[in-house]
Amino acid sequence: MAVLALLTIALFAGAAYSAPQASRIVGGTETSIDKFPSIVAVEFLGIWSGVWGQSCAANILTTRYVLSAAHCFDGIFYSPSYRRIRAGSSYRNTGGIVAYVDVEFNHPSYGLNGYDGDISVIRLRSPLSYSPVVEQATLAPQGFKIPDNLPVVHAGWGAISQGGPASSVLLETTIFTINNELCAARYLTLPRPLVVTENMICAGIPDIGGKDACQGDSGGPLYYTHILVGVVSWGHGCANETFPGVSTAVSSYTNWIAASVN
Repeated sequence: MAVLALLTIALFAGAAYSAPQASRIVGGTETSIDKFPSIVAVEFLGIWSGVWGQSCAANILTTRYVLSAAHCFDGIFYSPSYRRIRAGSSYRNTGGIVAYVDVEFNHPSYGLNGYDGDISVIRLRSPLSYSPVVEQATLAPQGFKIPDNLPVVHAGWGAISQGGPASSVLLETTIFTINNELCAARYLTLPRPLVVTENMICAGIPDIGGKDACQGDSGGPLYYTHILVGVVSWGHGCANETFPGVSTAVSSYTNWIAASVN
């Protein structure tokens, strides 16, 4: 039986309306896989080029399963054979351990209400080997509601600016959780309103912006201390001062995740 690392305490102290930037580190600093050993890169096989390239990220659940965003494992051209993960490397598209995807388990609610349920458990064809740079994530407990204004951290290899180039090395950035109702109200002001649900976490630097996840960071982590509280999902552009980035709240799905890997 697979064993998940779950947090057992109940409380912690204390994209133009174009489509939302769903494949989405701006304002980040270089970091190392040694600091974030549970993050892995998700690489896509180019249908026409035949070349693998990092396009999303994921988080290690066990040696055979990772957690990511459902939209990274969906779409008209999607096939498990077009996805693989790279663990244990600070660098984009090089180093570490490569494992190919066997099958994805997208949450059954995904696609029914905007990006609600944008979360997926992915089984690998071959197991990873744990090491100081390959470790499982610790998940927030089912039902936990993260308070507003807490510092949280994104890590990833995504674009360093809206529409800009991806980073060749792992980056991190610290932002703050934003009141869900405020976030939802702001997204309703778009010409084509977007839905923020209770199963999402909004985070950024309110009315300032400048730091965020971006294209290529989808499926990657949102950490509070060392706890995985969110999975990068969507936003309106990157690092926007009005519209925060939105992550899927892991704690809305912890029980489903545990059942999926057992």
